[in-house]
Amino acid sequence: MYALHSECNEFGRTPPWSRRREKDGPPQMFTGTGRWCARRPKRVVATWLLLLATALTALAVFGRVTSEAVSIPGSDSQAAQDVTDRAFPGSPSGRQPVLLHTDATAAPLTAPETAAAVRAAATAVAAVPHVVAVTTPYEPAGAAAMSADGHTAYLSVELDLTGREVTPATTEAVLAAAAPAAAAGIEVTPGGFLAAAVDKGSTGRSEAIGLGTALVILTVTLGSLVAAGLPLLAGIVGLGIALPVIGLAGHLMDVPEAGETIAAMIGLGVGIDYTLFGLSRFRELRAAGVGIEDAAVRTTAGSGKSVAFAGSAVVAALAGLALGGLPLLYALALAPAIAVVTAVGVNLTLLPAVLVLLGKRLAPARSAPDPGARPRGWGRIAALVAARPWPLLLAGLALLGALAAPAVHLHLGQLDAGSKASGTMSRTAYDRMATAFGPGSNGVLQVVDVLPTPAQAQAGGAGAVDPRLAAVTAALRGAEGVAAVAPPTLAADGRTARWQVTPTTAPSDAATTALVHRLRSDVLPAATAGSGQVLHIGGATAAQADLNARIAHRMPLVVGFVLTVAGLLLLLAFRSPIVAVKAAVMNLVSVAAAYGVLSAVFQHGWGAGLIGLEGPVAIPGYVPLLMFAVLFGLSMDYEVFLLSAVRESYLREGDSRRAVVTGLAGTGRIISSAALIMVAVFLSYLLSDDPVVKMFGVGLATAVALDATVVRGLLVPSTMVLLGDRNWWLPGWLDRLLPHLDIEGDGQAPDLAVPADDTTPRPAAQPAR
Repeated sequence: MYALHSECNEFGRTPPWSRRREKDGPPQMFTGTGRWCARRPKRVVATWLLLLATALTALAVFGRVTSEAVSIPGSDSQAAQDVTDRAFPGSPSGRQPVLLHTDATAAPLTAPETAAAVRAAATAVAAVPHVVAVTTPYEPAGAAAMSADGHTAYLSVELDLTGREVTPATTEAVLAAAAPAAAAGIEVTPGGFLAAAVDKGSTGRSEAIGLGTALVILTVTLGSLVAAGLPLLAGIVGLGIALPVIGLAGHLMDVPEAGETIAAMIGLGVGIDYTLFGLSRFRELRAAGVGIEDAAVRTTAGSGKSVAFAGSAVVAALAGLALGGLPLLYALALAPAIAVVTAVGVNLTLLPAVLVLLGKRLAPARSAPDPGARPRGWGRIAALVAARPWPLLLAGLALLGALAAPAVHLHLGQLDAGSKASGTMSRTAYDRMATAFGPGSNGVLQVVDVLPTPAQAQAGGAGAVDPRLAAVTAALRGAEGVAAVAPPTLAADGRTARWQVTPTTAPSDAATTALVHRLRSDVLPAATAGSGQVLHIGGATAAQADLNARIAHRMPLVVGFVLTVAGLLLLLAFRSPIVAVKAAVMNLVSVAAAYGVLSAVFQHGWGAGLIGLEGPVAIPGYVPLLMFAVLFGLSMDYEVFLLSAVRESYLREGDSRRAVVTGLAGTGRIISSAALIMVAVFLSYLLSDDPVVKMFGVGLATAVALDATVVRGLLVPSTMVLLGDRNWWLPGWLDRLLPHLDIEGDGQAPDLAVPADDTTPRPAAQPAR
């Protein structure tokens, strides 16, 4: 991190209360790490390059695996899936549709010549590796796969692969085998996992744009192209190692594609920012006459320590997602955590080595402005905030309140292939299914029934003669919101039946979720009262409904954990309950504003066309939850930078108002530059076709921009001016319990923590106890 304090006070003397710290020196771990790396720069650089090459080679050999599978332990949909897997063994990925379509002017698929072509294609597809069965619309089992007009149908393809094992090569092989149908003028479009494998896009263009924009910002900020390239190099190396590790982790657990993209966004942003703060500290030390090696060591001891603190805060906040009790949240937390840990490792080891190698080419920091000169930029803003705290505080709160207003109507939904970009294989298959078979055909519900005694039918039969199954069938067909119900299929054990229920609405429609809840709570219990039957509703749509319900139930617990962790970390860092509580409240306000913008753009569709969407889309439940954890972690960076400078100035001069002005003026430029880089990186991902990636891009960019400007530039300093010395109030009993940490100190600069047992005289104004 950027060291926010100067080498000594304005009188050229080290403050008396920092003498003990100067004597004892900084924590040996960071100083030792920095010195070891600074004295062996080529060995350290070679080690990181070897790690990068190893990670990329492993990825090339084993491949990257992502999965959109959702597992919800303890849910009704998971119970339905477990029963289905036991009673109806088959394809681990279910049946994947391959859409067949002819124009209205062409012969229908029921015509003899086109039917022959479809059968030939089905035979060829059945011979494709990993295909275990193909059902055509001309068989009794596939009769429902033919539209009423005969121009749209689909083959049901069963694979011996799970969803995450389906690759683009699998889809291409199926398409190639379907050549007889294509030769007959039939449009062939795979759906399901087959389409998803092909539609997985690359984020390379977004990352290139983000890096290019960051280079421009860094060059302007640092005034040197060589210096500007160093943070980019660190970000690329960290990302080049983290992403392959995440991709390889997909072989062991279900990692959604969005998880990798989010990790890239956060890893690139923090990797550049962390290095920028360290580089700024190094150049400041060099300008003060410190040697290259010593400057690199002190950068690691001071800024590197802050990086470890901030990175730990991000990882700790992400760890709170484990309280959600969902494998999906574990993966979404693990992916960015790997990226952040890698960025911290790069900053603590690779950065000091590169600083030594390039030290002579890294221009020292610009000389400090004349203290007597008229304030400019952030200095002028700081003076204005100190002069008019109430008006600016109220104005900032009004702005954030206005942005947060749409969040009142934020509700959790689920996405389907209809939200994909036009022209993608998934979207084409979705649209054709919806047009030919109704919108609910894209999200068929699976109803399973475990009977107390075997049904009155032959194993594998329809089971319609059993009155218990007939009662369930009738209840399902009579339920509001149900378009069609296929006859029940009885398992070989005679005690498990399964229905395919097609809703009248699309999977992403709130009415479909309401149907799932209504079937569970009213329709099915009434139809099976006193029979001893155990029914479950599964399928992708029901699983998403259960996912959102679980997240909504666990969200208060996760939010409480993240708030507690953030507050405790700030309390340990600055030894002030008021500072910790105030920071948590400010972060909540900025997150609420980000939620409001998220709701306005995606849920209401305001400006959706500007970011490549065709209209409103549902917001999955995990998006706000993951955003909350990430934003609280990232906000710790700027909070530490600003408060460290304010507290150091206050301890040196004893003037609360002047400390706020000095701290804001000294940190505003570097904080705004770092935030601008993050915003540029996040917004570059709006080029992705994935709506979830767009959501994180808009939400994170909004929150970081507001946090670095309105919150850190107006709200935090104005409240600190109004509170005065009360900012640093600390009860005696808490003072005795808390350890004395030095977040920014490098052993040479003034210490930010005031030991409680230090009796050295201090300035008249002291932190209230």
